[in-house]
Amino acid sequence: MVNDAAVLDALRGIRDPEQQQDIVALGLVQDLRITDSEVSFTLAFTTQSPQSKVTLHSMATRIVGRLPGVAKVQVKMGGTPTRPAAAPHAHAPAQAAPHADFIPEVRHTLAVSSGKGGVGKSTVAVNLAVALRQTGGVVGIIDADVYGPDVPLMLGSRGRPGMFENRIIPVEAHGLKMMSIGLLVNEREPLVWRGPMIHSFIQQMLRDVMWGALDYLVFDMPPGTGDAQLSLSQVIPLSGVVMVTTPQEVALLDVRKAIGMFQKLNVPILGVVENMSYFQAPDTGTRYAIFGEGGGRRIADEYGVPLLAQIPLDQETRVGGDEGSPITLRRPDSPQAGAFRELAAAVRKRLDELAPLRSLPTIG
Repeated sequence: MVNDAAVLDALRGIRDPEQQQDIVALGLVQDLRITDSEVSFTLAFTTQSPQSKVTLHSMATRIVGRLPGVAKVQVKMGGTPTRPAAAPHAHAPAQAAPHADFIPEVRHTLAVSSGKGGVGKSTVAVNLAVALRQTGGVVGIIDADVYGPDVPLMLGSRGRPGMFENRIIPVEAHGLKMMSIGLLVNEREPLVWRGPMIHSFIQQMLRDVMWGALDYLVFDMPPGTGDAQLSLSQVIPLSGVVMVTTPQEVALLDVRKAIGMFQKLNVPILGVVENMSYFQAPDTGTRYAIFGEGGGRRIADEYGVPLLAQIPLDQETRVGGDEGSPITLRRPDSPQAGAFRELAAAVRKRLDELAPLRSLPTIG
């Protein structure tokens, strides 16, 4: 049977990255209760940043869940005032996310990002959006990768958006509302844009598009950590980011940089998706780790975030992207479609876990 001492000893191994003390010594662990094999407690945060709260919550849940005799862990997030309330005239109200008035009817804003190109980020973004739609949600997707706007091709949509009362009507494809610069320019026309132009474009995609009420708005972000990525992060109110990588070390090297960037921007990391995890031969069923194995798990553990899904390498997924029929729709009973549905479920769970963080971190 697990006891209070074992739980607290485990939690002493978690240090607040800002105060460099363990969370038990800081008094963050409160209301510890153990009922048979179920453990519950509250993390009473004080001045921790949103990213630190997310990281500490994830690590505490994982470390206690690994203790012998523990079958279930429930970690609540609370708060403890660190100073007396300010005088009424000096009190600052809770700040809404900058530019939240652009999309007031959108509940969750999700970025799908990667440290480098070629890891299947757009494939993950499109299939995640479709899988969220299949859960009954109302979903939109913005192709924010202005240098490589692939979402229209992957969703099989080549029409131009309409206009109503000087606002843009998003194109609908497979039940998704979608906008992309690829719908507005010739597919062979290169975009040579600097940061301010990208900044302006993203604002227009939020302010001037009639998104209406959405449960999820997914952003397919450009890869890397350059000027475009920073400009986009300044105008998008993000509930969190899904990081996409492949298992090999060269991809992990770049995804670490991307995670570090989002941490500096105080954007919660929802978790890691390991794409192209393995190839399963259709004739023998043998699995081949073409790009290595375990990389997604290592990077998730390193940053104390969940490994949301492992997506296999599959020819039909590629064909579906080329033909505008995402694998989640093209072959809904396939293991690949199942993996994307698992990803959607993991993202929804993660958003529920982070719900106590009412102040959604953004940059502006």
